[in-house]
Amino acid sequence: QVHLVESGGGLVQPGGSLRLSCASSGRSVEYYSIGWFRQAPGKEREAVSCISSNEKTYYADSANGRFTVSRDSAGTATDLQMNNLRPEDTGVYYCAADLDVLSRLCQSGLSPENGYSHWGQGTQVTVSS
Repeated sequence: QVHLVESGGGLVQPGGSLRLSCASSGRSVEYYSIGWFRQAPGKEREAVSCISSNEKTYYADSANGRFTVSRDSAGTATDLQMNNLRPEDTGVYYCAADLDVLSRLCQSGLSPENGYSHWGQGTQVTVSS
């Protein structure tokens, strides 16, 4: 069982940066594809980024050029670096994972929520002056 924990959220001014981390309780997620999602107040949860088990990365149009997803060298955490943050980036950010040895997720774009079996509890990001 993979237990995911997000961290790194907080309050930041517009134009600022945050680095979110998704830790997998010490277990390697090397063969997992990871998705990052966010849910803004009053809106449905949406996909923001993903990194596949074969290291492909994709971003929502709103995040492209500002966000970068990566894995740590130990393979137990995935980070989402967010730069030039905007008020519309505000929301609860979730990471999700699924064992993906055949690399079916995150291959030609962002994968939907139902592609992932394991979810973290979320971390709040607030972008406000």
